[in-house]
Amino acid sequence: MTSETTTSPEPGVEDRRVPRGRVFAWALWDWATQPYNSVIITFVFAALYLVSDSFMDPAVVALGEDDPAYEAAKADLSGSFGLAMTLAAVVIAVLAPVIGQRADTSGRRKRWLAWCTALLVVCMAGLYFVQAAPAYFVVGAGLIAIGSIFSEIGGVHYNALITQVTTPRTMGRVSGLGWGFGYTGGIVALVLVVVLTELDWFGMDTSNGMAYRIIAVGCAVWTIAFAWPLFRYVPEAPGTGRAPVSFLGGYARLWRDLVRLWREERHTLWFLLSSAVYRDGLAGVFTFGAIIASVAYGFSESQVMYFGVAANLVAGVATMASGLIDDRFGPRRLILWSLAGMVVAGLAVAFLEPLGPVVFWIAGLTLCLFVGPVQSASRSLLARISPPGKQGEIFGLYATTGRAVSFLAPAMWWVAITLTHETIWGVLGIVAVVLAGFVSMLFVKVPTR
Repeated sequence: MTSETTTSPEPGVEDRRVPRGRVFAWALWDWATQPYNSVIITFVFAALYLVSDSFMDPAVVALGEDDPAYEAAKADLSGSFGLAMTLAAVVIAVLAPVIGQRADTSGRRKRWLAWCTALLVVCMAGLYFVQAAPAYFVVGAGLIAIGSIFSEIGGVHYNALITQVTTPRTMGRVSGLGWGFGYTGGIVALVLVVVLTELDWFGMDTSNGMAYRIIAVGCAVWTIAFAWPLFRYVPEAPGTGRAPVSFLGGYARLWRDLVRLWREERHTLWFLLSSAVYRDGLAGVFTFGAIIASVAYGFSESQVMYFGVAANLVAGVATMASGLIDDRFGPRRLILWSLAGMVVAGLAVAFLEPLGPVVFWIAGLTLCLFVGPVQSASRSLLARISPPGKQGEIFGLYATTGRAVSFLAPAMWWVAITLTHETIWGVLGIVAVVLAGFVSMLFVKVPTR
């Protein structure tokens, strides 16, 4: 790991080169942890196993799929999983800001990231013990929810470490590399699952959910295999120099920072709040997309996994191509176009469901088409409106505000299903969050720097 590409962002050493291998090692963490999102949460374990007949009352299952009681029980499983993710999101919102702030102050981001990564691996490995019986649903949903807490808080420290592998001039390219590695890792992991399924697991006994339980262990091994280069080759970020404060004192400090931002850079704060809302809607698309496909549209296991591969591919390609649109028309306009497209596609998924699976293939992939560009353009817009010399602080608040409302999409999903007792209408909960973000973005102004 010796070739060089970028310069160090550390004060006083901006001419020092950063090895390409260091950048590669940083980006590999996204590759390493992506199977938790794409395989465990979105397309395989939760969607095909945890909300399946295996975790329903056998007496209800015997009634058949056309019975209202069966449909209601299936919707209850989907809603309960959404509730578990909602509770996890609340914990993330409460803990992430202060934990991230304390890591910045002490200069121990890698240590926090190492703990979060290790505990995420434990949660994935623990899913091996979730047998195919109703009594194990709470265990499975609980482990996934707890794992999401460690994944999200770990992501805060991972994002903060980008300053160790880039400069302001190369941050976009390096950040895009991380996003690209994540999407690619998701595709590769899903393809491996599809291949094993097509080969009928080499004749292995897959009863009692054994195939899914082994997949969870495989994801844990994958994370260990690819996450370690970051801890070996990426140096620790120095502390901020701010005086350490207590846990509760961290919230007081955060409030003072937000008040100062409100007074001096109000447009930046408004964008932080707006993006927090619609970014949670984006997360909801991937969190619950496969559940919609399998429960509402009747996709088979292989169809869900094929869709997962296609969704990651579409999102990855669109993200890389969106940079040209961003430069031509501006990131704010790209965000608004993409959010509007997501609202239309989401409504199509909800209201055209009687037309069959072809609707989900078209409208579902259209949703994925817009997710990546919104993520990329959001980062670009924030870089443009950040006050000079305060980019690090602003990007930290970007992560913080995103976590602070990360319960919105899961909560709206749960509420919609609870009120209607049908999984398909959970889509409207996600669309409502995206639409709220779109409306708030209309009031965001982009100042000239």
